[in-house]
Amino acid sequence: MSPDASWSFAPGIVVALVVYVVVYVWRWRQSRAPGEPHPPSVWRLIAFLTGVAAFGIALLSPVDTLGEQILAMHMVQHVLLLDVAPILVILGFTKVLLRPATRRIHTIEKKAGFLASPLFAVFLYTGAMWIWHIPALYNAAAEHSAVHLLEHISFTGAGFLYWWHLLSPVSTRLRRDGMTPIVYMLSTKVTVGFLGILLTFAPDAIYEFYKDQPEYWGLSPTSDQALAGAIMAVEQAVVMGIAIAFLFVRMLDESEKADVRAERFADRAEGPAAERPASEPAAPEPAAGKPAASEPAAGEPAASERAPG
Repeated sequence: MSPDASWSFAPGIVVALVVYVVVYVWRWRQSRAPGEPHPPSVWRLIAFLTGVAAFGIALLSPVDTLGEQILAMHMVQHVLLLDVAPILVILGFTKVLLRPATRRIHTIEKKAGFLASPLFAVFLYTGAMWIWHIPALYNAAAEHSAVHLLEHISFTGAGFLYWWHLLSPVSTRLRRDGMTPIVYMLSTKVTVGFLGILLTFAPDAIYEFYKDQPEYWGLSPTSDQALAGAIMAVEQAVVMGIAIAFLFVRMLDESEKADVRAERFADRAEGPAAERPASEPAAPEPAAGKPAASEPAAGEPAASERAPG
């Protein structure tokens, strides 16, 4: 028996994604006007559009329909909403693109207090994955569309907040120098990856909803759950590796920029002291033991008193 692999064209989601694309493209073209010293690049546009496409795949494509029948496909949907789509969308932003809203973002961050802190983002990211994989909640999300929608909102919100601290083009409360970003990421990737390992090697299927499903693609409930856990664990490891490489390259780039700024500042500071007008040459210092040319030696008459030769 083959599972239902139809598309689910939810009008609200389609409209929202189209609006996001139209607004972004309009702002991207506006930011590339002549005279803008830092226009957003084409790869930023591609990243954003790919991120929106990832949302579309998770919520509109057969992945959504298959997720209601196969646990492994439901897990694919989760990692798209939690990691892939937020990462790509955030990478599509630059300071220039966010310039009209930058102050508002900082104001909201200050008013949110602890809710906008990196520590809360870690708790939210890890908690969203662990809590929603409690069997009672997971079964409820699979059976009821309203709970399923709440689950999707939780994953998307947690993913955006978590990755915003790491990848945002504007400053956040997370220090991005040294090992801080790597520790921030490891604190979530290891814990969520461990959840994937538990699901992979669980001796029995723990989700009643998927126990009652036919064995699509030859997957028994236990093997389906093991595949879902492996998808989670491998995705967390792959994303962690890519993110560490990206953070390392960014750290080197920022360090190089800091060195260039320091050299420029030093050159400007030394410039005025090093310059001397050509009309005012420095007077040579007299040699050791010899009097200056304008001073007569001891016992010798001054130049005005000497008889003409």
